[in-house]
Amino acid sequence: MNKKKLWMIIGGLIIGVMSGLLVKFGNPGNMGVCIACFLRDISGSLGLHSTSKLAYIRPEVIGIVLGGFIAAILSKEFNVKGGSSPFIRFLLGMTVMIGALAFLGCPLRMVLRLGGGDLNAIVGIVGFAFGILVGIYFLNKGFSLKRNYKQPKAGGYMLPAIMVALLVLVVVKPAFLIFGAEGKLPPHAPILLSLAAGLITGVIAQRTRLCMVGGIRDSVMFKDSYLLLGFVSIFAGALVTNLIFGNFNLGFEGQPAAHSVWYVNFLGMVVAGWGSVLLGGCPLRQLVLSSEGNVDSSVTIMGLMMGAGLAHNLKLVGAADNTMPALIILIGFLLFVSLVNRD
Repeated sequence: MNKKKLWMIIGGLIIGVMSGLLVKFGNPGNMGVCIACFLRDISGSLGLHSTSKLAYIRPEVIGIVLGGFIAAILSKEFNVKGGSSPFIRFLLGMTVMIGALAFLGCPLRMVLRLGGGDLNAIVGIVGFAFGILVGIYFLNKGFSLKRNYKQPKAGGYMLPAIMVALLVLVVVKPAFLIFGAEGKLPPHAPILLSLAAGLITGVIAQRTRLCMVGGIRDSVMFKDSYLLLGFVSIFAGALVTNLIFGNFNLGFEGQPAAHSVWYVNFLGMVVAGWGSVLLGGCPLRQLVLSSEGNVDSSVTIMGLMMGAGLAHNLKLVGAADNTMPALIILIGFLLFVSLVNRD
């Protein structure tokens, strides 16, 4: 095994173990790190949705962006660029978020849920893989959001600067932001532990190019298992940690922040997988790309946050009555985007 793959395995194990520790010290079950859920919580704190019990500025997200930013600066990989179909990327970000919240988790949490014994994650993985395969089909047919261009440096600094501001706000807790319901914060690990875990995850993800979508995409398109090793290693680290702390619960029912309506889980992750392929990476990868100066990924993050607000305000989360019609509409939107953006 070459050194590159070894570091990917080590990095994945570290992220998996840290995720288990975050649950042990207060984060919601099987939700050590969930990009979709945590961006949703930040959206709630900023008033983008009205579910106040899910309103909290998650330090893990702040840490991922700042960790990736520091790693990119030190490795001289910070390069500000953008202009590749930004509005389409914004809408795709919204689409991926709604799909993820139908499943109740991003691709990273999907792996962590499986590591906690939640068998509904298997349905999600099948749907996720299917969505990626559909996206690959359109990539092979010439799908492209066109090239990006060099941008003013200030644009690349904006998202890291916003994260620093959010970090100050999570400490100060000003009255104009929303933090939980009736003075009670959502379940969370201590701020310093959450921030440290995010920083480490950001550094690892930036240096290894970790991406849940990329793992399956590269295995199919290029017969390259490098990114897939990170996927498997995160699962292994989370599984062992959950077993040690007694947080492993095998089955479909009674899982934390989950539902067992299989067709919603399946289609939700079809949407998330397909949309992420068109974007060029999963939500975690978008955070890291934005930390490297990719302005298009920063636009995608804004789309993800807006999608979270829309999903909760319109009750499109989990297996709600409105979820299936919304997923069908989103699949139609993904098909339209995939068809009209082919060379």
